[in-house]
Amino acid sequence: MLTLLDTAKAVQFGNPLINISIFAVFVIATMGVVISVSRNADKKAAASFYTGGGAFSGRQNGLAITGDYLSAAAFLGVTGAIAINGFDGFLYSVGFFVAWIIALTLVAEPLRNTGRYTMADVLSFRMDAKPVRTAAAISTLVISFVYLLAQMAGAGGLVALLLGIKSTIGQNLVIVVVGAIMIAYVLIGGMKGTTWVQMIKAVLLVTGATVMALWVLVYANFNVSHLLRDAIAHHTGGEAILKPGLQYGKDWATKLSFISLAIALVTGPSGLPHVLMRFYTVPTAKEARRSAVWAINLVGLFFIVTFLLGYGAIWLVGQNTGGMGNTLIAGAPGKANAAAPLLALQLGGEIMMGIISGIAFATILAVVAGLTITASASFAHDIYNNVLKGGKVDAASEVRVARATSVIIGILAVIGGIFANGQNIAFLISLAFGVAAAANLPAILFTLYWRSFNTRGSVWSIYTGLITSVVLIAFSPAISGDKSAFFPHADFAWFPLTNPTIVALPLAFFMGWLGTVTAKNKADKALQAEMEVRSMTGLGAGEAIVH
Repeated sequence: MLTLLDTAKAVQFGNPLINISIFAVFVIATMGVVISVSRNADKKAAASFYTGGGAFSGRQNGLAITGDYLSAAAFLGVTGAIAINGFDGFLYSVGFFVAWIIALTLVAEPLRNTGRYTMADVLSFRMDAKPVRTAAAISTLVISFVYLLAQMAGAGGLVALLLGIKSTIGQNLVIVVVGAIMIAYVLIGGMKGTTWVQMIKAVLLVTGATVMALWVLVYANFNVSHLLRDAIAHHTGGEAILKPGLQYGKDWATKLSFISLAIALVTGPSGLPHVLMRFYTVPTAKEARRSAVWAINLVGLFFIVTFLLGYGAIWLVGQNTGGMGNTLIAGAPGKANAAAPLLALQLGGEIMMGIISGIAFATILAVVAGLTITASASFAHDIYNNVLKGGKVDAASEVRVARATSVIIGILAVIGGIFANGQNIAFLISLAFGVAAAANLPAILFTLYWRSFNTRGSVWSIYTGLITSVVLIAFSPAISGDKSAFFPHADFAWFPLTNPTIVALPLAFFMGWLGTVTAKNKADKALQAEMEVRSMTGLGAGEAIVH
């Protein structure tokens, strides 16, 4: 087994030839898949670019949903969060998994049955379309951008670790390369190519993480108590890593931040546009349910595995060295995000580290491609076609706008990723979850389940949740006033919590109700009845609604 000194050398110098070769294999192979599966696709058809023609089976879409949901935050971020903060980090796994159950139970199938391409199709179904589509599209773009920050930060830290790049300029160049590959995936393959990449990546990620977890158990003689005991011995927090409060138990603000984080983790995925958009890629409601079953099983398995990976990283990365595993991880390029690759290095050397990191890199590429398609579809379909052009733009022109938007989004994601480099990506994702929960979830639930809900209520709810969550994040310790903040040397924070959901989500629900009951124009009963039939039965799903 490698010692801490060996590991430190690997972190600093690595084996660039091995690592870059493995990366190149993953990129070339996945790009080949994208080109192959997209060869016969209609490049000008909106359905092909946005939803892959709705031709995927439940099993295929289940794998793709798993790939979309298990982002770099799930693998690198959660493993790192556990390695640094123990039990508090594992709560990310619990929150992500419970959230998936809520999304499937309340949102996924009715949304799939009612919409065509985007979340805004559903929210505007029985409303005055233009203001609701505008609000939903703006929300989608903001959430996608915040989510992209996390993936780009993960890419910079991961490649910096593998190639021994410590300079800020070098890590920023890595982020630029990731952005370029992401744009290529989207422009060449659209949703069809991206979905196949997601399927491949899901299989690789779940398999790779499971193999690592079993390997950790082999070292622990399949005794979890042994694993936890040795993890305690190799963490600066000692027994505190098995109890809540190491990260979120310092004072009332951190405890309340934890409650807010928990709410965000559980409710956020139900408002994530790129995950919800996945359900438009299957032809029937039955296949949507099948895909949900596949996804829930794979996601559940994965998050059980992260428990073993996180505590295994604490123990094995710092074992037999006189050092502490979490200290080494925190000081590595990529910081907490380096925990999983360093654990792979301890288990199987540089080849294993390169393979696992290559899988993580493929994870990042696939997720950012999915996010980019979602954001570009929202702008082209919702804002450009339906708001600015009144729905009169032909499909080919709309797709051209979507492709151009993909390039712009990619450039913005690169710029944002440079600023986010070095942040824990699980934490960054929790911020995206907070915005998604507050901006989208109240409007989605009200639209699907409250017959009286109307245009004013929808617009008030979306803008209130979006603006409140973004403003509170901007003036929170997550951005300034803390050594782990985006701007650690500045301090303009006045909101004491690191996550805004505990304030923004209830306020968005309240404003949705207030806007509805104070509006003079009541809900359209005929459209409400049609939406209810579609959402519950799937009849007429995928057909446009004409107001």
